[in-house]
Amino acid sequence: MTTTSVEHASFTIERRFKASPERVFGAFADPGAHDRWFVKADNWPVAEYSHDFRVGGREAGRFSQDGKTFYFNETVYLDIVENRRVISAYTMAKDDRPISASIATVELVPEGSGTRVVFTEQAAFLDGLDQVEYRRSGWEQLIGALAAELGEKADAA
Repeated sequence: MTTTSVEHASFTIERRFKASPERVFGAFADPGAHDRWFVKADNWPVAEYSHDFRVGGREAGRFSQDGKTFYFNETVYLDIVENRRVISAYTMAKDDRPISASIATVELVPEGSGTRVVFTEQAAFLDGLDQVEYRRSGWEQLIGALAAELGEKADAA
């Protein structure tokens, strides 16, 4: 019998961008922009990927850094408010073994002519195969890639 475990955790990352909420939202909604900052940001070979950005739409990807171990991401978009909010639920697996299940919320808060991005993730990390520190670090890198996509550096909020 295999021992199982679940670690529940949440974290929030806040960053300020000079870009308007419309431009930041566009980086999520536009397939080309999303591909550049989200899919290909870490330079891992992409085995397969799909992106259907709408409420009820799904995103799925299979990635491998070494061609031996594959990571799978399956996402469903639960709520999208144009230029203001994106809420999704997603699972991650390593090869065929689930490693986490999460709810992620991206809030785009207008601040002057710019945007404060508030990313919050609530997760269940499974069987010690993933942990909040890894996920937070991954999202910090992705938000940095989002900043680069927007032609700027994200400032801590």
